[in-house]
Amino acid sequence: MGRRPGLIAILTAALVLVPTMPVMASSQFDLDAADIPALQARMASGRLTAVGLTSAYLDRIHRVDGRVNAVLALNPAALEQAAASDARRRAHHLRGPLDGIPVLVKDNVDTSDQQTTAGSRALRSQPPKDATLITRLRDAGAVILGKANLSEWANFRAAKPTSGWSGVGGQTNNPYVLDRNPCGSSAGSAAGVAASLAQVAIGSETDGSIVCPAGMTATVGLKPSLGLVSRTGVVPISAEQDTAGPIARNVVDVALTLSVLQGRDPADPATSRYPGTQPTNYAKLLRPGVLRGARIGLWRLPGLGPETDAIMTSARNSLVKAGATVVEVIPPYQDRLAELEFPALLTEFHRDIDAYLATRPDGPRNLAELIAYNRSDPLEQTCFAGQELFELALAAPPPTDPGYLAGRAELSDLARRSLDETLAKYHLDAIASPTNPPAWKTDCAVGDNDVIPSSTPAAVAGYPDVTVPAGFAGPLPVGISFMGARWSDGRMLALAADFARVAPARVPPRYLPTLPS
Repeated sequence: MGRRPGLIAILTAALVLVPTMPVMASSQFDLDAADIPALQARMASGRLTAVGLTSAYLDRIHRVDGRVNAVLALNPAALEQAAASDARRRAHHLRGPLDGIPVLVKDNVDTSDQQTTAGSRALRSQPPKDATLITRLRDAGAVILGKANLSEWANFRAAKPTSGWSGVGGQTNNPYVLDRNPCGSSAGSAAGVAASLAQVAIGSETDGSIVCPAGMTATVGLKPSLGLVSRTGVVPISAEQDTAGPIARNVVDVALTLSVLQGRDPADPATSRYPGTQPTNYAKLLRPGVLRGARIGLWRLPGLGPETDAIMTSARNSLVKAGATVVEVIPPYQDRLAELEFPALLTEFHRDIDAYLATRPDGPRNLAELIAYNRSDPLEQTCFAGQELFELALAAPPPTDPGYLAGRAELSDLARRSLDETLAKYHLDAIASPTNPPAWKTDCAVGDNDVIPSSTPAAVAGYPDVTVPAGFAGPLPVGISFMGARWSDGRMLALAADFARVAPARVPPRYLPTLPS
C-alpha cells in the first residue's frame, strides 16, 4: 500500500555534478542555513534588521516562487510589521525569539487583514478576526509574510485529488523536482520553507497533511498533540483530529514556533486538556546525545518501496550508532483504522464546515451551498474535477447517529491502543517510520498516489508526530517520523533533533524541471 512503481533511484552523472549553491540573503550569510537563534544574534549585534530579513525573503519570493508557486498571497503589511519589530529592538522591548521572524501561513488559517480561502474561489473574502494562533504569532512579534497555497479544502473535496492544487492558487510544485508532487495539504507551507521563501511556515493536519509535505520537501514538520495548539479560526475537516503546527528547515525553529503557538483557548475545549507540566520553551530540550540509551521502534512499511526501505535501514544504523536500541515493530489495528477513519471524517466534516462557514460574513453558508458553487464555477473543475467527498459528507449520518458514534469511539480507541500498546510492549521512547515515499509525478488526470499509512495512528489518536529529513532517493527527499505518547511533543522534538544532528540529510533544492527518463 502506497508504493509507487518505477521511481527513478538515481540522477544521471550530469545532474549529480550540478552544484548546490548557498541561498545568500546578502554577502554575509546563507539564508537557507540560518536558524532563528542565529538570526536573532545577528539582529542583536546590529548586522541585520527585521526589515532587512523580511526584504530578503520578499526578494527571494519574487525571484524563485515563479517556479514553485508556494505563496498564494503576500501580506502588504509585512515590512511595516518588520519595522515595528526593529523599533521594539531599539527600545529593548522584544517579545521573544520570534520577534521579527518572517512566517508564511497556510491559507486555511484566518487572518483578518488578508483573505482566507482554503484554496477555494467560493471563499475569497476576509474573515472577521484572526485565528487564535495568528494572534499568538502577532503577540510574539512574528512578521506574517503572507499566505501559502494548499490542496483545496485541505484535500477533502475530490475522490482523486491532486495535492498542492487549489482553484485560487493553482499547482504548487516540489522544489526538488518541479514536476513532482509536494504532497498535501500543507503543500505551499512545506515547499515555501524548502525553497527558503520564509523562515517558518504554519501548516495544518487531519491525517498526514503536515508531515507528508515536510517529508516530501526535506523540511521538519510537527503535527502536535491534539489540544496543544488552538484550532479556532482554522478551516476544519474534523475537530476530533485537526490540528495546526509548524514547518521549518531545522528542528530548533519548529520548537521555538511551537512554544509560541501552544496555549489554552476557551473557544477550543481541546486546549483545556493538556498538562500544566507541558514545557513552555521546547528549544531548551534539544540537547545532543538524547538518543543515547533511547529505545526506538522502527516501523519499516516496506510497501513504500525499496528506495524508502533502504533509507530506513540507513536511519536504523544511524540510530544505533548514536546509542539507541532499535526494535522492529508493526503497530496493530492498521487495517481497521483504515476502514473506520473515512466514514467518521465525512460526518465530522459536514458538522464542522457548516459551523465554520457560519462565522464568515460572505460566501456560502453551508456545505450544500459550497457544492452548488463548485458546480457553477468552471475554474473549480480544472484539476479537482469532482467533489465526491463533499457530496458523500452531505449525505453522511449526523453526529448523533449511533453508528457514527460507535465507529468514532472504536476508531479513536484503536488508534491510541495501536501506539500505546506498542510503546509499552517494547518499552519504547518513540516509534520511527518512513514519512513518505519519493514524490510521485503531478498529474491532474490521475490524482495522487499518497496512501501513506504511517501518519494515521498519531493523527487519529491525537499524539505528536515530527518528521525530519532521512535521505534521498536520487534527488527526491524521504523523511523519518518520530511518534510518541500524547503530550510527548518535547521528547519527540528532542529525539528528532538528535537524529538530524547525527545523520544530517537535508540539502537545498535544485529546482530540477524533471527526472531523466
